Amino acid sequence: MFFPFSKLIFFVITPSNALILAVVAGMLLIAVGRWRRFGRVLAGAAGLGLLVAGFSPLALWVALPLEDRFPAFVDDGTPVTGIVVLGGGVETRLSAARDQFVVNDAGERQLALIDLSRRYPDARLAFTGGSAALRPGEVSEAEIVGRTADGLGLPRTRLILENRSRNTRENAAFTADLVKPKPGERWLLVTSAWHMPRAVGCFRAAGFTVAAYPVDYRTAGPRDAVRFNSFASDGLALLDVVVKEWIGLVVYRLAGYTDAWMPAPQASSVPAESTSAAGSASR
Repeated sequence: MFFPFSKLIFFVITPSNALILAVVAGMLLIAVGRWRRFGRVLAGAAGLGLLVAGFSPLALWVALPLEDRFPAFVDDGTPVTGIVVLGGGVETRLSAARDQFVVNDAGERQLALIDLSRRYPDARLAFTGGSAALRPGEVSEAEIVGRTADGLGLPRTRLILENRSRNTRENAAFTADLVKPKPGERWLLVTSAWHMPRAVGCFRAAGFTVAAYPVDYRTAGPRDAVRFNSFASDGLALLDVVVKEWIGLVVYRLAGYTDAWMPAPQASSVPAESTSAAGSASR
């Protein structure tokens, strides 16, 4: 029940949806007449909210603490046992319909998998991603990656595909059960920078120690705190993503899926992760 319920809740509270619904509700109240004054206030406030969320740096402010929580990965020479890449970057419906590998804004996750498979030829490669569709029987992200591996330059024989997970908690639990990591091994976790805190929290809760390898940055760092958007759709789209992520952190902590409100790098892993330019170059 958690999965479909979370889908419904996120649809309603997603900022762009909530603001548009508020505008519509306000206009309906104005039309009815009895609540005309309240309707004007509601529609006006929601309309102003759309403008602020769309054009101002608001979404960037909300995204920055998430993206900067885990610094960019720097290879310190420690052998890499394996690499886990989280799904979320593959458009399964379009990929299946067009018989091509179609990615969305998080497609850097898959690019990192291709890159890391070459940089660490002895490392195990795990991709975890089922189907986010509510209807059963839909093709999974892992299946799409498996079908197109050869064309992408991925060694299919090295790929470990987990195709049942529907959310981050299941990504962690199912992958840990599949690869059975051992103490002392070093596994890299690849996901979007804004998603890394919740992802690392889930893997730690599953008993799977990982080193963060963040990709798919949506901000350029603190300097973006004063950057306005040229298109309202840019600000709204980013705000939708990061507000959902903040809510996910709270919900996962309350549900016991993580043991911290905002998971952070562990002291032992800090030397292997750095914000230096060298780390950015190594990616």
